[in-house]
Amino acid sequence: MKTSNARLAAFCWVVAAASLFGSAASAQPWPNKPIRILVPHAAGGVTDVITRIVAQPLGDALGQTIIVENRPGASGLLGTEVAARAAPDGYTLLMYVDTNTIFPSTVKQLAHDPEASFAPITLIALGSHVVVAHPSLPVSSLQELVVYAKANPGTLSYASPGTGSPQHLAGETIKQTTGIDVTHIPYKGGGQAIGDLVGGQVKIGVIGMAPVIPHYKAGKLKILAVTGGQRAAMLPEVPTVAESGLPGFSTLQWTGIVAPAGTPPEVISRVHAALTKILQQPAVIEKIAALGQEASPSATPEAFQQMIRTEIKRWPAVVSAAGVKPE
Repeated sequence: MKTSNARLAAFCWVVAAASLFGSAASAQPWPNKPIRILVPHAAGGVTDVITRIVAQPLGDALGQTIIVENRPGASGLLGTEVAARAAPDGYTLLMYVDTNTIFPSTVKQLAHDPEASFAPITLIALGSHVVVAHPSLPVSSLQELVVYAKANPGTLSYASPGTGSPQHLAGETIKQTTGIDVTHIPYKGGGQAIGDLVGGQVKIGVIGMAPVIPHYKAGKLKILAVTGGQRAAMLPEVPTVAESGLPGFSTLQWTGIVAPAGTPPEVISRVHAALTKILQQPAVIEKIAALGQEASPSATPEAFQQMIRTEIKRWPAVVSAAGVKPE
């Protein structure tokens, strides 16, 4: 009997110790293991580069390794849905971009809700797209392009990174507003589009600024206008589309960071605070500026949430007017 009681006591002690150990382990402060940032676009693109600019200093601030994981596919939809399904434990973050707010207008059936599926943290960076032309085209401004296109209807094509992209929608808005007849050619990403623009296979395009700058400086492409509401710091000599005869016109390329919905508020607050400080560092500001963008942390996670909500509401009318059918 004594032996049996001793064994029972020992077993109970082991169970209690295991329980205490498990509780202590689960109560360890966040983060106690590496954090991954999902990038739903290919390595080497602007979103990927911006992610890597902030990843290391964020890891230093949080005291943990940050793993940048590229999950490209379906114009960013694949990686976004992986993030939407991830555990809301603070160990998965997502780079969330302008295209994410267009998905409800261009995709018939989404497996996630672009607003409700995520907890916004902060905007990271924003900048203009650019309207470009091959040097062989005898125009030097957007106004001249409109005149040329009207004199040569149906002879020009313009490139964009893909159907339903902000660049495509900007191009269609310019077409409709000016009444020009040019054909849209969607590419699978900006890299392919720029290759054909530089090669002269397509004469005009609406593209992200960063990959265009080297070709612009080398004289291989002309930048006719920037799409933002004000001139770009990197291109002060280039007028905006609004200045070029389309008052009120503005589209921006932007990148932010979110977590799966349900992520603890204290995690959201801590990441927001860390990124706000990081995005004020001169070295980080300089690296982002080299991409033609501006470091732009949101004042609060709620401010970024409101921006996302506003963008989601903005696009249905633009998509419809552009004649883009949800697929």
